[in-house]
Amino acid sequence: MSTAVKSPNPEPAHHYIVRRTVEACHMAKEAAGAAAEGIATGSSVLLNSLRQRERELDTLDLEIDNGVTTAITEVGPAEARELLACMKFMIGLERIGDLLLSFANSAQSVSGRIDSEDTRDLTQMATILEKMLTDCGDAFSKRDVSEAVEVLRADAEMDRLRNLIFLRHIENPENIHRQASLQVIFMTQSLERAGDHAKNLAEEVCHFVSGRPVRHVLISYDKPVEQMFIDYLRRREHKE
Repeated sequence: MSTAVKSPNPEPAHHYIVRRTVEACHMAKEAAGAAAEGIATGSSVLLNSLRQRERELDTLDLEIDNGVTTAITEVGPAEARELLACMKFMIGLERIGDLLLSFANSAQSVSGRIDSEDTRDLTQMATILEKMLTDCGDAFSKRDVSEAVEVLRADAEMDRLRNLIFLRHIENPENIHRQASLQVIFMTQSLERAGDHAKNLAEEVCHFVSGRPVRHVLISYDKPVEQMFIDYLRRREHKE
């Protein structure tokens, strides 16, 4: 029996697939939000909810994959590029769902034995990931390259937090006893890799909308990534 997308009339199939892709971004963003609140509060309910969200993203990935396979033969070149972007988005979002589930499993295994510094930084990483996924969905639905560039800026902050956590647990210059180091490192890696996938989604938006590689898009903004990161920190300090 065929599992191709059944698009309700009069909505064209490729419009339906694009809409479902944006919904998948929202679903992944909610998963990241649940991870942030779950680690901040120690809520097993929120952390357990990531398993269901991961399943929903898997199901949506299969739906869109099957839908693109059918619809791409019935559209023109512009719509075909859009459908291929949807497929690439879903591959990244499905992997983000897997990584957030891995994060939740590690968080539950330590059962509140994480130091407050690690809880703070992991919460911040998950919160940044939530915002990155929000911006990815908005950038894709609005065809807005500027929002995609915001995701690239935020990825640098994810890397900074990862380095702070690794410094505490791997180099540990103060030689302080740290709790649950192995699990904290696994959790940090899961969030950092999820951020990398979100960055890839933003780069896909840049390429899809502009038709140019992301490095050319950044040149058009006339700022290197490092300078954009500095500007990002300044804006954040101003808001605080």
